Amino acid sequence: MKLKNILCYVCVYLIGYVGLAQEGLPIYTDYLTDNYYLIHPSMAGAANCSKIRLTARQQWFGQDDAPKLLTLSANGRIGDSPSAIGGIVYTDKNGYHSQTGAYATYAHHLMFSRSEVDLNMLSFGLSAGFIQYQLDETSFLNGAPVADPIISGVVQSETNFNIDLGFSYHFLDFYAHATIKNLLNNSGVNNDIEITSNLRRYLISTGYVFNKYGSTWSFEPSVLFQYKEGTQEAIFDFNAKAYKQMDFGRLWGALSYRQSLDGAEYLTNSGTINSQKLQQISPIIGVNYNNFMFAYNYTHQTNSVVFTNGGFHQLTLGYNFSCRKERYDCECPAVN
Repeated sequence: MKLKNILCYVCVYLIGYVGLAQEGLPIYTDYLTDNYYLIHPSMAGAANCSKIRLTARQQWFGQDDAPKLLTLSANGRIGDSPSAIGGIVYTDKNGYHSQTGAYATYAHHLMFSRSEVDLNMLSFGLSAGFIQYQLDETSFLNGAPVADPIISGVVQSETNFNIDLGFSYHFLDFYAHATIKNLLNNSGVNNDIEITSNLRRYLISTGYVFNKYGSTWSFEPSVLFQYKEGTQEAIFDFNAKAYKQMDFGRLWGALSYRQSLDGAEYLTNSGTINSQKLQQISPIIGVNYNNFMFAYNYTHQTNSVVFTNGGFHQLTLGYNFSCRKERYDCECPAVN
């Protein structure tokens, strides 16, 4: 590859590198591992059980300082009331950038049906928390004198407060969610850059669970749309999920396809300018065994120009507790 091609690619990569490192809690496909609360605060306490979910994500095995993400979330109802609480802590390291965050959530669920047999529920949720950003510049200078006033040669750190709010609606086997994340402006450690000060992200997702009467199989197509206000990026997730009811619990699998509507240009070896849009495919397998849940998620980027051919691996462990009897006459795994 020619030097100018390499420099062009590195510049594009670094711009995305800085932006992603300060986006708040990253949104991958871990919400499909029975963890919609991770992206929608209104889903706190929506299910019959209180839930704990631990996820670990590793990108680009074999690469130094490859992105790593750990999240721990818990949510559940407050007794028999329609109110619920939840919490999320996470740490995300991306090269020289890292962030650590903690959120607390309050949600309220309104039943419109006369009984709990027919699911007709509107939910509201609000999350508030702090994110600490760090930029390690200690290796930038390598003993050389400071030539750029932007580079301090130390570990820069900044802590920001932010809030997420959203709502969910469940009607029998249908559901829809809408959430605004990072509602407030953000300073971070690059507060002179618009893409890191405005982290507002709009999420809309909807889906339906199909089940034939008497069958142990059910199928759930869904779609997630997200829009990043600061960078004006639009992304779609198209998901398909299948469940098999077993004596011990449930086996399930999913396939998610992510497509960005915005592309990036790059220079080819022949000197022509091409463009590509983010494309990812993520198969997921999981099992619910009694009150425990385990899932494995692999993400492969299908673009022709990538940083590495290695994929992204993610494990999710979960535990359900304080479970109540299934209340709704529907195949709605996120709620029942």
